[in-house]
This record gives sequence, C-alpha cells and structure tokens, in this order.
Amino acid sequence: MSDYIPAGLAALAAALISGPLLLPALRQFKFGQFVREDGPQSHRSKTGTPTMGGVMFFLTLPAAMLAAKSVTAESWLALFLFLGLGAIGFADDFLKIRKRQSEGLTAKQKLLGQLLAAVLFAVAVWWLRGGTLWIPWIEKNLAIGVLYIPWAAFIVVGTANAVNLTDGLDGLASGVTLIVALAYALLCRAWALASLGWFAAGMAGTCLGFLVFNIHPAKVFMGDTGSLALGGGVAALALLTGTELLLPLLGVIYVAEVVSDILQVAYFKRTGGRRLFRMAPLHHHFELGGWSENRVVGTFWAVTFLGALVFLWILL
Repeated sequence: MSDYIPAGLAALAAALISGPLLLPALRQFKFGQFVREDGPQSHRSKTGTPTMGGVMFFLTLPAAMLAAKSVTAESWLALFLFLGLGAIGFADDFLKIRKRQSEGLTAKQKLLGQLLAAVLFAVAVWWLRGGTLWIPWIEKNLAIGVLYIPWAAFIVVGTANAVNLTDGLDGLASGVTLIVALAYALLCRAWALASLGWFAAGMAGTCLGFLVFNIHPAKVFMGDTGSLALGGGVAALALLTGTELLLPLLGVIYVAEVVSDILQVAYFKRTGGRRLFRMAPLHHHFELGGWSENRVVGTFWAVTFLGALVFLWILL
C-alpha cells in the first residue's frame, strides 16, 4: 500500500491547495447552488453555496499521475473517463449557473455525452484486452467478444449517474467514494495492479481533500462536475479490474440511491400519484423521516464500509 501513498498525498495536497483559492473565485463569479424547489425545505439554506467545486478534480488526479511510479495505457484510459465525464458535468453546471436554474444540459444532451465517453472508453478497453467478463463466484472469464462494448458502456453510464444521484447531502458522495476508492487501492495492491492502484489512491486523496471543504456544513459542492468524474473513476476501476459484477456490493449506496429513484417514479405512475418513499433518492427519505443530515451521511458511510469489507473478503 505504501507504493500508492505518494499518489494519494499528491492528490490530497492538490485539493487542499486549490480549495482555498477556488472558493473565493466561485463566489466572485456567483457560481452558487440553485436548490430544487421540490427538494427538502431544510436545504433552502444551502442556496448560494458555491458549486462546481469538482473543478479541483481536474488538478488532483493529474497530480497523482505525476507522483505515480508506473503509468500504463489502462491508467490513461481511467484518467480519460474521469476527466471526460467531469467535462460533461462541468458543461451542465455552467449552464445551470448561466440560466440561474437547477437544470443545465437537457437529459438527452447529458446522456449522449456520457454515452460518447463511455463507448470510446469501452472500445479502447476491448481493443486492448479483448471482450471478456470475469465471473467472480466461479473465477472464470467468459468471452463475450464485441458485446463487451455495450456492456462496459452500460456500467459506465449507470455508475456515473448513480454517483450523481448520491451527491445530495454534505459529504455523502465524497465520503462514500473515498471508501470505495480505498477498497480498490487495497485490491490493486493485492493483485499487483500498480498503475490502477495509483489511480485508486489518487481518487481517495481527491475525495479526502474535497471532504475538508464539503463536510457539513459544506463550504462548497462538487456539482455534476465532480460527481460524474467520480462516477467515471469508479466505473473505470471496476471494469479495468474485472470486478464490475461485484460493484453493486461495494457501491451498495449507489445502487440503493438509483433503485429508490426508479421505484419511486414507477410506483408514482402506477398508483396515480402515490409515493413509495417520502422523497427520492433514498437519502431524502431518511431526512424527511427526521434523521439529521449527519446521521444519514454517517450511516451511509458505515454501510459502504461494510460492503467494502465483504467485497475485499470475497476477492482477497
């Protein structure tokens, strides 16, 4: 694990240095958060908090890369997906601020951008490694050929949007992803995947550094810039380590957030307006049930930690 410490520290340092410089700039340019009108009333006080803090991620992972001892084609691919999805999130955040509303890119524009980045990544991985799907419970590779491309693209888009949905409370997405990234760093250390290990450590340093500014009460939000970038990084680690079938276990909170949102919409339509949850995604359900923001975040971190332990127990 010590092999990855320089990469993690470089990303952490880049976040801690850029944060105090970034926050005043975001305030000066009035890059403030627009809170959804249909969101919890307690979130009204967050209106105007600087957003787009995820732009610091464009510095942290390259800093980790410079500190890494080994950089391979797979490392570059992971960085491409991280920065590519982050750029789509940046465009979305910028338009939200420019329009002064909570919607930026249209859903179709955002999805098309994500698909483009995902397909490019998937084609590159397929070309480099061939189309194989590792089945962990029987420890065998299943050759799926060119079908790997839509499969990998689905994992990328699904993971990116799951992390995006998770980013709804102070410190939630950054803390959950910190644990996920640390789990992947440990896995890469055990499996001698050095170049992916530095990337995972860089993501962990990124999340830890951002948490300094994002922990409740948040001084800055990452916006779609940060959440889509982190989602791309998690998806890249899952696919490049061949552990995507176990990602729902490690990213159990991501899955819970997405499933709660899907179930809420489906139930609402089927019952003519009734709700399955108080509000979706899931973290809002607990908020409206009387849980404090810190209690929700702490509980979701703990669940992620347990998922990470089981994930590593299965694979190590």
